[in-house]
Amino acid sequence: MTNLLLRLFVKNYKDYKNPKIHSAIGKLAGITGIVCNVLLTLGKCIVGIGIGSMAIIADGINNLSDSMSSILTFFGFRLSQRPADKNHPYGHARYEYLSGLAIAAMILLVGAELVKSSIDKIIHPQTISVSVGTVVVLAASILLKLWMSVFYKSLGKRISSATLRASSVDSRNDVIATSAVLLGCLASYFFELNLDGYIGLAVSLFIIYSGISLAKETISPLLGQRADRETVEDLSRLILSHDKVLGIHDLLIHDYGSGQRYASVHMELSADEEPLVCHDIIDEIERTALETMNLHLVIHYDPVVENDDEQNEMKQLITEIISELDARFSIHDFRVARGAKQKKLVFDLSVPYSDLNRCAEIKGKIDEALGKKGKEYITVIHFDGKA
Repeated sequence: MTNLLLRLFVKNYKDYKNPKIHSAIGKLAGITGIVCNVLLTLGKCIVGIGIGSMAIIADGINNLSDSMSSILTFFGFRLSQRPADKNHPYGHARYEYLSGLAIAAMILLVGAELVKSSIDKIIHPQTISVSVGTVVVLAASILLKLWMSVFYKSLGKRISSATLRASSVDSRNDVIATSAVLLGCLASYFFELNLDGYIGLAVSLFIIYSGISLAKETISPLLGQRADRETVEDLSRLILSHDKVLGIHDLLIHDYGSGQRYASVHMELSADEEPLVCHDIIDEIERTALETMNLHLVIHYDPVVENDDEQNEMKQLITEIISELDARFSIHDFRVARGAKQKKLVFDLSVPYSDLNRCAEIKGKIDEALGKKGKEYITVIHFDGKA
């Protein structure tokens, strides 16, 4: 079904890395959500009002908020394709994240209102009458929402969209919420138990929980979350595949939305290589990253001296000291700075973010270990945080 809709409404839909295709698939998801959720809202509200069920009305209003979410999703993907301008040189792709944040705020507002209505229903319960039509509407809603969850998940995976993955989770949550409402109706029909207000409250709290979860997921990329492991591994593999590259470090990836990812990295090449050769290698890797990963890469060249016996010896010694301190630590950009009266060991030390508050302590232990081995060097250490 998903492939059929894609073939009908999105040309060249398999070109998932193309920003235009990304936007077209997102808009298709938005339109599909609008149509489905409006139908569910009408069906549930008509049934809920007809039998006086707050739980069914709450579930229907939840679907109304979903349809509004789909509208925001549609416009979010549409606005994200606006080209870069002088005030926004990285484009407008983060509109997709902003639409997700607006959806979360709307869900929280709806959830809060439904909590008040459900509590009133608990305090002032009313008898509800359940019919076969009620069960049919709720069962159909569960099946449709289950399909929507799979649909959103499939599209979200194809175009790597956090917004669509969130929509998939939201639809899955709706399946759970509507199932609870259906069980409440069956309990009322078979056992004459009036659980309507309580189930309405449970659904309302579930809506609030979903809104909070969605807000966290959409705020994170806006704040600058770390890149996913797959992207880091793919880019690292691409750079290290060149036979002259000795190593990389300080890899940073900045996400400005679909099709607008920028990265920087320090790449180690032998100091004996000709500068023009190094420049050509850097150009080739940057061009390949853009063509194959749609990622704008900037490489900082670090020349590595390979034939300095003293430097190699001290690098090996520092590596051993660091390993004994903590196996998670690593060094890079190591060099020996030779002055008239003293020598310095200058290097970067990568430590977990949780250890950045221990920089003075770690440096002290390194200096102490060097002293015990009779090495009279001054250490100049720059600390990097890493996951």
